[in-house]
Amino acid sequence: MKQSMAVMTMMATITPEFLSSTLISTTTNGYLKTRFDFGFSVSQFDRQRRRKCLLHPTLFCTTSSSSGRVSGAASSIISNLVEEFDPEIPVERASTPPSSWYTDHQFHRYELHRVFYGGGWQAVGYSDQIKDNRHFFTGRLGEVEFVVCRDDDGKIHAFHNVCSHHASILASGCGKKSCFVCPYHGWTYTLNGSLVKATRMTGIENFALNEMGLKPLRVAVWGPFVLLKVVNHATSSKKEEDVESDGSVVVASEWLGSSVGRLSEGGVDDSTLGFICRREYTIDCNWKVFCDNYLDGGYHVPYAHKGLMSGLDLDTYSTTLFERVSIQACGGGGGGSKAGEDGFDRLGSQALYAFVYPNFMINRYGPWMDTNLVIPLGPRKCKVVFDYFLDPSLKDDEAFIKRSLEESERVQMEDVVLCENVQRGLESPAYDKGRYALVEKAMHHFHCLLHQNLKL
Repeated sequence: MKQSMAVMTMMATITPEFLSSTLISTTTNGYLKTRFDFGFSVSQFDRQRRRKCLLHPTLFCTTSSSSGRVSGAASSIISNLVEEFDPEIPVERASTPPSSWYTDHQFHRYELHRVFYGGGWQAVGYSDQIKDNRHFFTGRLGEVEFVVCRDDDGKIHAFHNVCSHHASILASGCGKKSCFVCPYHGWTYTLNGSLVKATRMTGIENFALNEMGLKPLRVAVWGPFVLLKVVNHATSSKKEEDVESDGSVVVASEWLGSSVGRLSEGGVDDSTLGFICRREYTIDCNWKVFCDNYLDGGYHVPYAHKGLMSGLDLDTYSTTLFERVSIQACGGGGGGSKAGEDGFDRLGSQALYAFVYPNFMINRYGPWMDTNLVIPLGPRKCKVVFDYFLDPSLKDDEAFIKRSLEESERVQMEDVVLCENVQRGLESPAYDKGRYALVEKAMHHFHCLLHQNLKL
């Protein structure tokens, strides 16, 4: 009787997110029978429930929004979740990270601070967006709103896109401006971040314009890519916060490591490629699910991308790992047997797929290059930004561009379905961890890098 009461108490504390109403309302015996039909014991299910609910904000201390530090019970709990993945185990014997890495709200917030605000270079846009003086563009990385601009002297700057007065977002979209004027109360900033006008502040004591400028971010350009470093102000030094455009050699070494030569050979830094368009997809999945899908070594291509499969020779598929980059390469049509009957072939003779940790993909194939920037929007939602670039010899070939983009769109929508289905499965009590196939070593490499950033 005591055991039955304990089970019923456990059922009452389980959040509805993980159980349907019919399961909650069943008798204890009926519930146990249902779980055994899934191959679970009550103790197994309870362990998985605890993993998925451990960081419920009403039960434990949370991360500090200013520094990303954790305290109290949350520190121990997060550490335990991180250590459920062991990077020392080779891919042949390794298990994947637990599903909590993909579903838990507090783990997600902790991850933002450790992975995205840890001071590494991250791609956020392309250089044509700030090609001329006074051009700017805005964006968001996790909870960080940013603006990148080129001032009247041609120098590139990046700032937190937040007014120093009452935290309004300062600018939106992209375009051309001579200054930034806050839409809330009219505070005005120059393109180098200085506050030059603060309305109705006459008579306010201990107030100085030169102390209320925009908070800077480090910015640099490599090839067609604009890069930022996001560092927590609570832990960063003044030197790290200085706004400066770093030399391309230094940036390439820090951002791409020893992969830079291979990427240059593949034409990734080709400055002649012209920007064609941008497309954005909001997907109901954790940002890592999209990355995992990209990094499975072509495993899913024969099953999910029949059209793409016809243009690739998967027997030539290879994966090469670098410090923070993995490169997957595969032979394509090149006008040969893989090309369509009408000779249309957007993939060329070789396709190169580069993943730059933590959230940037570069796809170079035929005359095309497209990039995928994966932006976390929450533990169960992300946005993927696609930017398309094309060899200038084909920039006026509207039919080729239209058909190529249509084929790309089809592949992306197929991936959206895959990723959203995986997220639903990760939230099921029937799943906690999986295993890798040998072709998924780039995915395993990604998870090892994550562990390196996440460990306390």
